Amino acid sequence: MRILLTCPPMLGMQDRFRPLFAAKGIELYCPEVVQTMSEEQLITLLPDFDGWIIGDDPATRRVFAAGRQGRLKAAVKWGIGVDNVDFAAAGELGIPIANTPLMFGQEVADVAMSYVVALARQTFPVDRAIRAGGWPKPRGMSLAGKTMALVGFGDIGSNLARRALAADMKLIAYDPAIDVAVLPPSVAAATWPQRLEEADFIVLTCSLNPGNRHMLGTAELALAKAGVRVINVARGPLIDEAALISALQAERVHSAALDVFELEPLPAASPLRAMERCIFGSHNGSNTEDGVIRASERATQLLFGFLGIAAS
Repeated sequence: MRILLTCPPMLGMQDRFRPLFAAKGIELYCPEVVQTMSEEQLITLLPDFDGWIIGDDPATRRVFAAGRQGRLKAAVKWGIGVDNVDFAAAGELGIPIANTPLMFGQEVADVAMSYVVALARQTFPVDRAIRAGGWPKPRGMSLAGKTMALVGFGDIGSNLARRALAADMKLIAYDPAIDVAVLPPSVAAATWPQRLEEADFIVLTCSLNPGNRHMLGTAELALAKAGVRVINVARGPLIDEAALISALQAERVHSAALDVFELEPLPAASPLRAMERCIFGSHNGSNTEDGVIRASERATQLLFGFLGIAAS
């Protein structure tokens, strides 16, 4: 039996997980992946495997159909986000599939809160200036009393809310599934983009779906107060990147911290690269050793179950 692994965080710790597969007599194939494999690469490769642990690759109907014509029997989407996976196609083709939710709420919330602090105090631009020989002293922003527009109140969002409340911030939460009965007193629920003009920070932690692509665009940024700071630790296409770039260039948006982008890796020609007050990540918010182990073991257990392999 052969398993294809294309998830970069798990690939980075593959030596730890190989024994789990070897003990079952399973070959684990680990190609070199920077962020994702292409659809054509997967169509060529996948038919030779019985199972697939998916990263952020284009797990489309074409890919699943190609796999099903070969040996593919089951798949697991490593991690939380499923916007890149056609679950309906997998089901119609008879391929059992699941993801691994509730794995990284605290880890991603830690990164998001670190971005809030960094944008408020401009710590990254200070670091860069000192390395270049300068000694800057930018006047920062205190967090206490400031308002965060928090888009998404699931595992990541609720964990971030606790961190922001500990910093004495005020929160406006946007999530159609939110239960207002369990919201802390300092968190107000609103319908996007109402009350956006109150926000000092806009933080996106929600999943991507067909209805919220480019939910933060020209119209929404025009509603926001001048000098707002934008943070995205969710999915790049939630933001209309061209609109954000324009707002940054016009200094309507003070700065942005983006762990994700519309195109990944960030293209070399992107104007974002020249924006010194901004902070960029590599879609790496969930990547801690503890979190990777937790999610990888869960993904492996799910895949073994689908393939009828007894747990140890």
